[in-house]
Amino acid sequence: MSTQLKAKSPFYPGQPVPVEFFVGRSEQINRILQRGVAQVANGKPVSIFIQGEYGIGKSSIAGFVQSVAELKQGLLGIYAPLGGVEGLSGLATSIVSATLRAGVYDPNRSEKIRNWLAKYVGQQELFGIKINLEKIKQDSVQLSTPHQMLEFLGETYNRLKDSGIKGIFLVLDEINGITSSPQFSHFIKGLVDQNALSQKPVPLLLMLCGVEEKRREMIQKHQPIDRIFDVIQIDSMNSDEMEEFFTRSFNSEKMTVTKEAMDLLTHFSAGFPKIMHLVGDCAYWLDTDGEIDKDDAFRAIFTAAEEVGKKYVDQQVYKALRSEDYKSILNKIAKMGPDIMSFNRSEISSGLTEREKKKVDNFFRKMKGLKVIRPGDSKGEYIFNMRMVRLYIWMQSTQNAYIKK
Repeated sequence: MSTQLKAKSPFYPGQPVPVEFFVGRSEQINRILQRGVAQVANGKPVSIFIQGEYGIGKSSIAGFVQSVAELKQGLLGIYAPLGGVEGLSGLATSIVSATLRAGVYDPNRSEKIRNWLAKYVGQQELFGIKINLEKIKQDSVQLSTPHQMLEFLGETYNRLKDSGIKGIFLVLDEINGITSSPQFSHFIKGLVDQNALSQKPVPLLLMLCGVEEKRREMIQKHQPIDRIFDVIQIDSMNSDEMEEFFTRSFNSEKMTVTKEAMDLLTHFSAGFPKIMHLVGDCAYWLDTDGEIDKDDAFRAIFTAAEEVGKKYVDQQVYKALRSEDYKSILNKIAKMGPDIMSFNRSEISSGLTEREKKKVDNFFRKMKGLKVIRPGDSKGEYIFNMRMVRLYIWMQSTQNAYIKK
């Protein structure tokens, strides 16, 4: 293998997982398919909020169930990422652009969509078709009310009914920025309510993907939002799911994994798909003989830990966390495990040397200033704001413990 060029890596760090590499989450997926997809296919509108930490695989789950819904239940999947979108006009632009890209599993459906929205097909290359974003932006103001957007989605459905479409499956992903706008919460609530109260509701599965804080932010902006969603909680993967993922991914490239290496890969991934893909990708490129062994896994973990810091942790925070002055304090925090998001000051201080104790106050001030931690509800309690920072600290610190064994 060392003398041959490697094929495409089966890992996708930083991207939603292709359907063929998706594993686990059977309980959540079955719930979405039964309570969401099947209901919409039978004419009943449903709204779902997929909730989970950053990097937990929300987008991959949305993409997977969308593909199943389109291929097996006759729903048209429209996937609209909202990263960088702030206002309702931008939201409308994203949804119309996503609609133009829909129907990929059936050329007849995609052609009907292009013909209907022909005025938006023009100058800008995007995913193999030309989209005139300026024209969409001009018209987006007219589509930035719940009533007008519902009419747009209803017309999309009506134009495709004769091609076997039973409903629309609209995913709004990367909602972190737009949830701060009260108009967004009102728009979503209005869209759902107007559809429910209309004489002929559009069979619409509306799915939002975000962290719990963003759902609560929407509720703060408009309290009735609390009632419209079926909330699907996505937690970290268990050991069996992680092992299945690594085995299937490496086997797809005719590569094997030793027991020791598998234990390391699953342990350091901590059940987070984003980390699993990053660690797996590092191991794939570092390996030279087609077998991922303990040494390959160790090297991959070292590389991945650095990548987590560089890619997912703010650079100012990244540099501070690597400071020699703070390493012993971080090591103490790391021993609590990757899932522990809160800790007590006295807990940490008790295991430090006298010299380190003199620096602990500066450490907490620095971490609070960088918004890494915030005070908890009880005295002396601190809570990590970002899961990726927590994982980075744990990966960096526990590497040394494994090396010393």
